[in-house]
Formats: sequence, C-alpha cells, structure tokens
Amino acid sequence: MMAPHPMIALWRNDLLESLHTGHAVVCDEKGDIVQAWGDPDAVIFPRSSCKMIQALPLLESGAAEHLTTEQRALLCASHNGAAIHVERVQAWLSEMDLGDDDLRCGQQHPADKPEAARLIKTDASPCQVHNNCSGKHAGFLLLNKHLRGDADYELLDHPVQQACKGAFEEVTEVASPTFGIDGCSAPNFATTMHGLARGMATFASATEGNSRGRVMVSLREAMALHPELVAGEGRACTELMRAMGGKVMIKTGAEGVFIAIIPETKMGIAVKATCGTTRAAEAMIATLLIHLGHLDPAHPAALRRIGGDIMNWRGTKTGELRTVDGFPI
Repeated sequence: MMAPHPMIALWRNDLLESLHTGHAVVCDEKGDIVQAWGDPDAVIFPRSSCKMIQALPLLESGAAEHLTTEQRALLCASHNGAAIHVERVQAWLSEMDLGDDDLRCGQQHPADKPEAARLIKTDASPCQVHNNCSGKHAGFLLLNKHLRGDADYELLDHPVQQACKGAFEEVTEVASPTFGIDGCSAPNFATTMHGLARGMATFASATEGNSRGRVMVSLREAMALHPELVAGEGRACTELMRAMGGKVMIKTGAEGVFIAIIPETKMGIAVKATCGTTRAAEAMIATLLIHLGHLDPAHPAALRRIGGDIMNWRGTKTGELRTVDGFPI
C-alpha cells in the first residue's frame, strides 16, 4: 500500500498548524489513471458520493420515466433539509401514495437554518423527509413498489439493495470487498479509489447511444440544472457547480470523500481525505478542479475552499489553507 499524500496545509501566521493527507485519482474515459496521489488501490467507503450509481437500478427499471429533473437531482442529493428539499420530497411521496413513515432513513435535524428555526418556533419535530438522504430513499421506495418488495427496503439482502450493489460493482468494475451501514441506514459498498474515479469517468463519458448512457446523462444533467437541490445554499457542491456554470458535477460524501464528473474532458475524479474532514475534502476537490482548468481560482466559491483568507469572528485574518508542494503536480 502507498501512503496517503500530503495535500492541504493550514498556516496560521508563519507556523504550519495542520496538515491534511489523502488519496486522489483522476481517470479518463477508458478508466485509466491520468494522475494520482496517495494510493489508487486504497479501499474506501464512498458514502454519499456514489448516490448517482445507487439511482441507476431505479432509472433502468422502467419505473422512473415520469420523473422530473428535480426528482432526479434529489436522487443524487445530500441536501440541507430546507423547504425546497422537504416540500419536493413530500410531494414525491404523495405521488406514490406513501408518507414519511414509509421512509427508512431516520429523522434528522435540518442543516438549513430557516427550516430549523421554523421547527423550533412551531414546536415541531424533524421528520424523515428532513434527512439529507430523503431524496435517495424516495427513489428506493419507487423502485421497491416496482419490485413489489417488502417494506424494509434498506436491508442488505433486500432486492433494492442487491440491485444497487450490482450496479455499483458494474460501474466501478470492482467487486466490493465489504460494506458498511450508512448514516441513512442503507448499505454502503466499499471500493477502491481507482474504482470510484473510474465510475465517475463512466458517467462523464456516457452518451445517449444506449440505455445506461441515457440514464447517466439524465442524472448528471439534473445535477447541473439543480445544484441547489443537490446540497443547498452555502454548501460546496452547490456553490462550486454554479461557479463552473454547470459544466462539472460534483458530489460530497461523509468522512472526507468527494467526486467530480467532467463531461467536457470525459474525466472522473475521486478524493478521500484520510482525516475525514469536510474542510480537507472540499479544499482537495477545489484544488484539482482548478488544476484541471475547470474552476477559476479567484472565484469566491473557490476561495472559500482553498487559497482564501481564514477570518475570525471579528473579521481579522488568522490564516489560510494552501496546497502542499507536489499536490497537484
């Protein structure tokens, strides 16, 4: 195994305060590695970065032809639980004659401040639709109705999750060596860094010439059309996709994972910060997108992730995040 590569450094005055290491892989349309740092064979949990792969069984089943671009974006989302997310998932459940109790993702306090304040003011409790994965789970429910499976669609041996595993292994071209239970209770299948990047390159190079290609194109276009649904205001996924004019689709995953889908160059990127922090993963993906010429380093959304000043509560500069020599090459 190759060691994680030093990538991002936090400097406070002239002292190196923190150092973030990780793995990163850039793949081309053939699935070959174009550039890599750390260990391409490192096995990771992709967490929510792979939601577009988990959506494939539904969209390929024939049960989702009526879905809107907003619903397709929500399939890929790790959203803030804002009104724009919650209301759309609730409406989607109603379309299926289902409700909040049919979800299996669990209640989650919304990250969106206005929605959190509304719950407090009305003395209401968060529902499962507030869960950041509720869009993905609405998709699971739709597939489950099509398959006529039992209610516990989140279990590993359920046909819904077995279909997701099959799609995941096909797209990554890696037999998953293990699985873990995600924060939303669904299985999350492990893969290699190379496998995850290869899967994203497959999405990037997909065309409408075949059925799977059409599905992949529809998902990436939905993400580009509705970046506010994929994450939410203030989030890196939303802000950076907007900054790149919808030409690149990016998606975060818990514990320091990030992916990018770049149709223009038919490339895919996978990043894993070994410290597991969001700050490190956001800085790493922004750095690579700048390096590959897709993100303006002077854009405010980029500067909030890498190269910009870190300010304290009084507006005083306290430090900055910088890339480490050798990342990127």
